[in-house]
Amino acid sequence: MRRRDFLTLLGAAVAWPCPVIGQSRSKVYRVGLLSAGAPIADNSSQGAALIRGFTQRGYKLGRNLAFERRGAEGHIDRLPRLVDELAASKVDVIVTFGYPPALACKQATTLPVVVVLVDPVGTGLAESLARPGANLTGISDVSAEVTPKRMALLKEVAPQLRRVAMLWNANDLGMTLRYRASEAVAETLGISVQPLGVREPNDFDQAFGTMTRDMPDAILMVTDSLTILNRKRVFEFAAAHRLPAIYEFDFLVREGGLMSYGPDQDETFDRVAALVDRILKGAKPAELPFEQPTRFRFVLNLRTAKSLGLAVSSGLLAQADEVIE
Repeated sequence: MRRRDFLTLLGAAVAWPCPVIGQSRSKVYRVGLLSAGAPIADNSSQGAALIRGFTQRGYKLGRNLAFERRGAEGHIDRLPRLVDELAASKVDVIVTFGYPPALACKQATTLPVVVVLVDPVGTGLAESLARPGANLTGISDVSAEVTPKRMALLKEVAPQLRRVAMLWNANDLGMTLRYRASEAVAETLGISVQPLGVREPNDFDQAFGTMTRDMPDAILMVTDSLTILNRKRVFEFAAAHRLPAIYEFDFLVREGGLMSYGPDQDETFDRVAALVDRILKGAKPAELPFEQPTRFRFVLNLRTAKSLGLAVSSGLLAQADEVIE
């Protein structure tokens, strides 16, 4: 064989396997996203923040990262089946939003799970924050720590604040614990609480009727899939009765709520992505301590304040991380 022919054949032999080798090295990591409400969309505040967190760590959706999204659409009884679907789709790890999906994962799978903003010890999901045990880790709830600030912000717009109505999903243990933490702190501040637990959409009419008969000075809405589903009804009731209301997450203020104070979602989901990254690299969830939010945001909707006839002081405006005009 002539030298030129030999080199040509050698070059072809070396070049031909390269795409195969490249493909075998470019693993696509599959992450399940499980919520009690609608599936988490890329353009939602949570979905977008999570994508940014993964991007910071070298993951690109559609290239080396794929999401398997599932949502129970408010039907909690569907969650076990959705967990089975995620396991069948060969996800590497599951990220859950709220307590019911986290519980369904703990009961139905041994896959690694990262849970978001749930009291893991109070709900029995974890043995302790430092050593979660089982197959879960994540970001812990901090309602007790942030309630004083929420009450202080309400007093800024309603100096006469003596009683606050708290709306929460009484069928969700995670939300009930969040309500109880908020109630306990409010009472230590001399603010009485009007408890309004709801279990289904029809219960909101009863809650609104209770408030109409015995009007509170303000509202605090504890956020889960049920209250999010009925958020516009809460906005409308607050507007009709000129009641200041505070929410836990800023996307609710962008949609028409008065104000919110809660964990910075960019930080929260950046740390969720960091935990997932560590698990994908071999860490065990049981050995990864639950983390707590450290950055918080105050968002104020000035349009809503004006429609409620509320005076917003320059001091309150100065505190806001974001003002919607």
